[in-house]
Amino acid sequence: MKRILYITILLSVSFTQSIAQDGSIFPKGEKAANVHHVGNVWLTELSSADSVFSYSISQATFDPTARLDWHLHPGGQILLIIDGIGYYQEQGKPKQTVRKGDVIKCQPDVPHWHGATPQSGVTYLATSPAQKGKTVWLHRVSDQEYGSK
Repeated sequence: MKRILYITILLSVSFTQSIAQDGSIFPKGEKAANVHHVGNVWLTELSSADSVFSYSISQATFDPTARLDWHLHPGGQILLIIDGIGYYQEQGKPKQTVRKGDVIKCQPDVPHWHGATPQSGVTYLATSPAQKGKTVWLHRVSDQEYGSK
């Protein structure tokens, strides 16, 4: 009986540590094609909008230096940073560093970008109201804007 209890505790601790190291209880998802971003980004759609719930929820995981292009959301977007360290910048404003536990409200129709820092990846949950339209992609974030040169 003690052996079963010991194995159960060991497995529980191992599982808890693997969740904490991964930063999320959700699957990492599929690696996204580099169409609207630079670097490696994985996406998981956790809940799509439907006739009852007008918003979608997705998880995005970025390798260090990965970042989205400038874009905007007609209905706005909320980012919940769940792991790592990243950047968020709205057009005309300074770049902000975001960390696990931060909540970012991207106002409707405001051009912005977000991604990971050079030293750390970042993972966030994103939610947007789908009925107001999809993401509008603009242009690449320059190396100067990102801060890598």
